[in-house]
Amino acid sequence: GQANKWIKHMQHAAGLEVIRQGSSDFLRTLENAIRFGQTVLIENVEEELEAVLEPILLKQTFKQGGSLVIRLADNVIPYHEDFRLFITSKLSNPHYKPETTTKVTVLNFTLTHEGLTDQLLSIVVSKERRDLEDEKNQLVQLNARMKQQLQELEDRILFLLSNSQGSPLEDEELMRALRESKQTSQEIKLKMQESEHNERNIDATRLKYRSVALRASTLYFCITDLAMIDPMYQYSLNWFINLFVNSIALREEPFCQVNGGGILGN
Repeated sequence: GQANKWIKHMQHAAGLEVIRQGSSDFLRTLENAIRFGQTVLIENVEEELEAVLEPILLKQTFKQGGSLVIRLADNVIPYHEDFRLFITSKLSNPHYKPETTTKVTVLNFTLTHEGLTDQLLSIVVSKERRDLEDEKNQLVQLNARMKQQLQELEDRILFLLSNSQGSPLEDEELMRALRESKQTSQEIKLKMQESEHNERNIDATRLKYRSVALRASTLYFCITDLAMIDPMYQYSLNWFINLFVNSIALREEPFCQVNGGGILGN
């Protein structure tokens, strides 16, 4: 589903290992990933998780011979700090035990009308105005980096304050860091204001295509409701998005000039 696709795309460069509970290589894949700092995706789980995951979810690591290790089943293996674990489920409304939900961060990837509208808007703009969509993505990434820089500046100041000896006013390193942080912070905020202004202008242009995405999103949810009439009417999101992309390629006029016309095909 949406979650699997997002995780596989995000972790592709990290050498993602995909497994399922009950598979023959389940434990071996986990051990190797923990040992070498790889990323693992356990997909399509039900409401019960394997007991062997307990020490991983609780991060029950300990020192042995100067190295960080973890006990997995009957084996004690080296624990690499870069190890990451993702777990996904196809269940639309799973009910996990409270003791399970306290050990993990739960994200809901259930498809909504608004979410699909935004996704389809991104697709249609990337086809009609690739320059706008690329600039939009670059601005989003730039804003995220600048916010991270501000957070790092704040963390550095707090660290220096907490480790300062005597009066902070007499700590030359701290005062120099404060001056540099103030100047850098002001520069970043000015860049963020300019970036946000540009993003608003881009969003205003993107809104011209929103009606197309909104109608297509509405149509998708109408199609999925056909399964309530007869179970034979089953349509996947990937099928619909491919149909949407093909309809853009086959259109006879730009979408921003269409006034109340059809969305998918002629």
